[in-house]
Amino acid sequence: MSSLRFRLPLLFLAGVVVAAAITAVLAARLFQEYARDDTLANLKRQAAGLAALYTEQARATAQEGRRPPKFAARRLERATATRLYYAGLEIFPGEESGLRALDVDELDRELLESGQIQTFEFEPPGSDRTFLAVAHPLEIGGQVFGALVVAKPRGELRERGVVLVQRLGLAFLGGLAVAASLVWYLSRRLTAPVVALTRATERVAEGRYDVELPPVGKRDEIGRLTERFGQMTARLAEAEELERNFLMSVSHELRTPLTAIRGHVQALREELAEDPTVREASLAVIAFESDRLARLVGDLLDLAKLDAHRFTLTEQEVELRRLLDQAYTARSEEARRRGIDYEWRFDASPVVHTDGDRVLQIVSNLLDNAFGWTPDGGRIALSLVSENGTVSVTVSDSGPGVPESERERIFRPFWSSNYSTGTGLGLAIARELAQALGGELALESVPGNGSRFELRLPAR
Repeated sequence: MSSLRFRLPLLFLAGVVVAAAITAVLAARLFQEYARDDTLANLKRQAAGLAALYTEQARATAQEGRRPPKFAARRLERATATRLYYAGLEIFPGEESGLRALDVDELDRELLESGQIQTFEFEPPGSDRTFLAVAHPLEIGGQVFGALVVAKPRGELRERGVVLVQRLGLAFLGGLAVAASLVWYLSRRLTAPVVALTRATERVAEGRYDVELPPVGKRDEIGRLTERFGQMTARLAEAEELERNFLMSVSHELRTPLTAIRGHVQALREELAEDPTVREASLAVIAFESDRLARLVGDLLDLAKLDAHRFTLTEQEVELRRLLDQAYTARSEEARRRGIDYEWRFDASPVVHTDGDRVLQIVSNLLDNAFGWTPDGGRIALSLVSENGTVSVTVSDSGPGVPESERERIFRPFWSSNYSTGTGLGLAIARELAQALGGELALESVPGNGSRFELRLPAR
């Protein structure tokens, strides 16, 4: 019973039952008030008519000096389903009129003498029932001589209330059955996507991302939740795939230099390289591959720190032009040797409050990427522009360019390692560092016409 599929309809039904019970109580109370008011209104009409008839007979009797005739009280009681009483003050006693006698003390004398109609409840002598009554004054010549009382047992109102409650109960049971069916149907429709999502989350928790989600029919909360869950699952699957590729790439990048080092070390051990020239070549390869391993491990550590946000920035006033001169000069000899048209354009010399070492690392990584992809005799340009509160450092090359489908993947670790001097981590580190410095790294590229990387930093 802890499932939402069962708790939801039970909660709905509980709400329906409570609302129906409150409505029934209020309806019964209102009906009792209405029945009482309606009964009093009928009694007042009957009392007015009977009082007029009785007064007319009493007036005729008084004028002729005769006793009043027997008032057909019992017949009138049967016709009106009431009891008729006479409460007299001085003359025309009720016993002689055929009416039941009622002690005048049951009435409010002041109201009676002032000729006002009054309503009240009383219990006749010898009876255990309470009556609801209307007393209509009787008067001749402006003098009140008594009151005609029309009464009805109050129990009849309760009987009508019982009938109403029974009918309300039957209606309630019928409505409850309909509501239960409707609530069960609606709850199943509402909870079906939630149940499907629950099963999907269990599969995802087990590491299985090939989940089937219910179709998103409506753009309501559940529909948006389903859509977002599908996107999350796709990203988790993609992240797991990236992790596998990352581990495979790291293994490959480590294996290549280690294999080379192991081969040359084995050759030196077995004294296969007795020729000094060959020995020096082997040592050079070992040194080169060791440096490559050191760079790879260093880049991996940098990337791990960036991902975990466990690195610190040392911000200070940095003259970007001097810093870019340093990065430019470091690659000048390689550009000359390979016949690359290596140029710089510094249109400004801004001083920026940032971490100069991290900016130099970003620019160096971008230049490494440019030299790695630009063929001999190609062109590489480094430029600096400052405008509108933003400093822009651009590295452009005449390499093969990047297809549009690869422009986001290029910033992933080990996207490519086709050139021997790189680790495939430079662009990933560069973008993470740019974001950490409050800037961004963007790429513009046309396949066959080179690439243009732009580092934008706030001029603060």
